[in-house]
Amino acid sequence: MSNIDFTYVQKILDYCPFTGKFTWKIRVNSKVPAGSIAGTPHNRGYIHITIKGQKFLAHRLAWMFVHKTFPQRAIDHINGIKTDNRIDNLRTVTASENLQNQRKPRGKNPYLGVSFNKNTNKWQAHITVNKVQKNLGNFDTAELANETYLSAKRIYHPSAPVN
Repeated sequence: MSNIDFTYVQKILDYCPFTGKFTWKIRVNSKVPAGSIAGTPHNRGYIHITIKGQKFLAHRLAWMFVHKTFPQRAIDHINGIKTDNRIDNLRTVTASENLQNQRKPRGKNPYLGVSFNKNTNKWQAHITVNKVQKNLGNFDTAELANETYLSAKRIYHPSAPVN
């Protein structure tokens, strides 16, 4: 949630829904004149825009510009590109739905939905459905476990991208 004043934001920023870019209507400071692109990269790959000392994620501001209300749920970048803030690339989702869009495994793991089980000395495929992790089986190779995970993802997470 946000206490941002939409009327104020409209006075200081322009948003182009076709490009997803924001520009300043006003001179922000001596280094940022009116007409310049608003926003800087956030440490997680998103664009953030600082307004009155508070940082806002550009995709949430884009939603607000088009829908005239600050989003109550998470905003998902449909194509997975965190800097693509075109309104056609944004949708509201639950936090759980947003997690389904993970495209890259974390850490040293070679595949999403796959982990190595030291007890069985096999690769295990798993998927989370309605906040419950389901074991999809144990496999001799990470590739077989990944194929099983991707098949399950098509069934349980039909709106999420399948890598």
